[in-house]
Amino acid sequence: MSGELSALIERCGGVPYSAPAVRELPRLEQVPAFVEALSAGRFSTVVFLTGVGVTTLLREAERLGRLEDTVVALRASTIVCRGPKPVAALTRYDVPVKVKATSPYTTTELLDALSGVAIAGKDVALVHYGEPNQVLADALRSRGARLEELCLYEWVMPEDCGPLTALLSDLIDRRVTAIAFTSQIQCRHLFQLAQELGKLDELLAALIDDTIVAAIGPVCAAALQAYGITPDVLPAQPKMGPLVTALSDYIELSGVSPDDRDTKTL
Repeated sequence: MSGELSALIERCGGVPYSAPAVRELPRLEQVPAFVEALSAGRFSTVVFLTGVGVTTLLREAERLGRLEDTVVALRASTIVCRGPKPVAALTRYDVPVKVKATSPYTTTELLDALSGVAIAGKDVALVHYGEPNQVLADALRSRGARLEELCLYEWVMPEDCGPLTALLSDLIDRRVTAIAFTSQIQCRHLFQLAQELGKLDELLAALIDDTIVAAIGPVCAAALQAYGITPDVLPAQPKMGPLVTALSDYIELSGVSPDDRDTKTL
C-alpha cells in the first residue's frame, strides 16, 4: 500500500520516498491438500494472521476449481483473525469471523482472544504470514491443539534492491528527516542489506542519533529495539493513518524544518 501511504504523507506536507524492502513470494504447494482436508470438515478452527494469507488461499482454491467448497468449509469452521485485514478479506466472501484479536493485534492479543475457544484435542489450521510465527504455534500446541501450519507466501528481499540501497546511503549521509516502518520484516531487510554492504554501524548511528524513527506497532518496534533503536513515534493504533499523523505531530513539536533536510520515509 505504498501509494496510499505516500498520499497520506503528502497531505501532511511531507515528501515521501518509497523504497520497497520486501517481496512476497507465493508458496502454494500445500494448498491442494489443505483444501481437501478443509472441505472434509477436518478443522474445527482456522486462524488467519494476514489478509494476504486469506487472499492467496482463496485465489489458489479458485484456480483449482475448489473455491465454493473452500468458502463453505470456512463458514462451517470457527474463524479466528489477528487483525482487520484478514477480516475484510473474508467478509468479501461472506465468511463470518467469530474471534478477533484486539488492538494492537499482536500474538498476545490473539492468544487472549483464543482463550475462550475449545481447541484441546481438535484439529486447528494456522495460516501464517511470510514466515512461521513459532511463538503462536507453540502456544496453540501447548493448549492441546493438533496444529496444521501453512505458509502460503514467503518474505524475501526485493528483486531490485537499488531503491533500498539508495535509501541506505541517504540515511547514512543524513539526508532523511524521518523513516517510517510498517512491518518488522522491513526493519530486518534494511539491516540485512546494511550488514552485507559493511555499513550496519553507520546505519545504526544515523537512526539512533539523527533520524526520526516511526514504527507502526509493537512488533515492528521490537524488531528495531533488537538493534538498539527505540522508535521516536509509535501510534496508539497500528494503522497507516495514525502512524502518519503521529509522525507529523512529532516533527512539528520537535521543530524540525523541512528546509533542513528532505522529509523522506520508507
